[in-house]
Amino acid sequence: MITSIARTSWLNLRRDRAAAVLSFVVPLVFFSIFAGIFAGQRNSTSKVRVAIADEDRSPESKKLIDALARESSLEVRRGPDSKQPAIRFDARSVDEYVRKGSAPAAIVIPKGYGAAPFRFGGTSAGPRFRILADSSDPVASNVISGMLQKVVMTAAPASMIRAGTRELDRWSGGLTAQQKSTIEQNISTFEKRPAAEKGSGGTIVGIDVVDVLGKSKKNPIVAFYAAGIGVMFLLFTASNAGGALLEEAESGTLDRILSTRVTFTQLLLGKGLYLWTLAVTQLTVMFLWGALVFGLELRSHLAGFVLMTAATAVATSAFGLLLAALANTRQQLGAISTLVVLSISALGGSMFPRFLMPAGLQKVGLVLFNAWAIEGFTRVFWREEPLSSLAVPILVLLAFGVAFFAIARRLARRWEVA
Repeated sequence: MITSIARTSWLNLRRDRAAAVLSFVVPLVFFSIFAGIFAGQRNSTSKVRVAIADEDRSPESKKLIDALARESSLEVRRGPDSKQPAIRFDARSVDEYVRKGSAPAAIVIPKGYGAAPFRFGGTSAGPRFRILADSSDPVASNVISGMLQKVVMTAAPASMIRAGTRELDRWSGGLTAQQKSTIEQNISTFEKRPAAEKGSGGTIVGIDVVDVLGKSKKNPIVAFYAAGIGVMFLLFTASNAGGALLEEAESGTLDRILSTRVTFTQLLLGKGLYLWTLAVTQLTVMFLWGALVFGLELRSHLAGFVLMTAATAVATSAFGLLLAALANTRQQLGAISTLVVLSISALGGSMFPRFLMPAGLQKVGLVLFNAWAIEGFTRVFWREEPLSSLAVPILVLLAFGVAFFAIARRLARRWEVA
């Protein structure tokens, strides 16, 4: 009897395709996504883009920049436009470059680096590099700081020895000419060694990390999670609400509506308007909660919030109609929406930041509309860019909305009364 009950349950699962998808396909898809993300991180390190402003303009600073550019884990930018290499960053322009989100961090090489590249004796004297960081990507500044220490030690060992010799000469009462000559000969021999043999421990390079965006914010990371989680649940809400269309088709209500003077396009637009207002309300409640409970600065960014909320709601409401048009039954809609929404949320950055993903998956995220929604909200609340900077994310979201609605309208032709 027990085995018969179990066998019957397996047969029911086999007949219910929606349940089978939820039981087997969704876990496999999610396993593949997360395995791709973390296996990709292990097998290949994504390059970290770093902008460099050289205030020293010395041969030593040029040698340092060239050495950083040779590092496989870094993508070095020496100027704002790669097509105009003659235009180089200064401290002001590189700060603006990071603020706009063009790079997660920048290095400012201080004046005097070439004359005194290193600090000896544990003192605070000597040049101090500045790393201008966007703390929304905390990994980048740590990687760049470590690489800077490494490159200074391996790319300019001769400078380090000469600086140490000057300190020794000063504190020992003076080296003889023969001693200085011997040291120079040893330096020449040392410079011919492979870079891997030149490194040594210690942190004799002064580095100050400056958070150029987050330092003035009360709780900056809240905006990212409000946008990411908000958009993810908008997708679930829109797909569930779009299921009302399937219920009306199954109950015969849809046929009665279409027998009146209402066209199917008008019906879809009306459903879309309802989903749009629902999405706007849901996002508004999410961000109001963030403002009241977690200190999200909503009032000072109200205009940008309204624009991004309206555009995001257009895309999500049309997406809900598309999912409803793809399914034939409510059960199919549940299976499809679970698979699609969770996959889009994982790849588009709703679950965790896209900068943690391998480069290939980051590019995949650009074809998903939720990534553009998160990007727009990030520009509003994190980078505090002007409203004009929202033009691209808004246009992309509206284009997605139009495309989703057009496809949904075509798929829904099966419901029209002949």
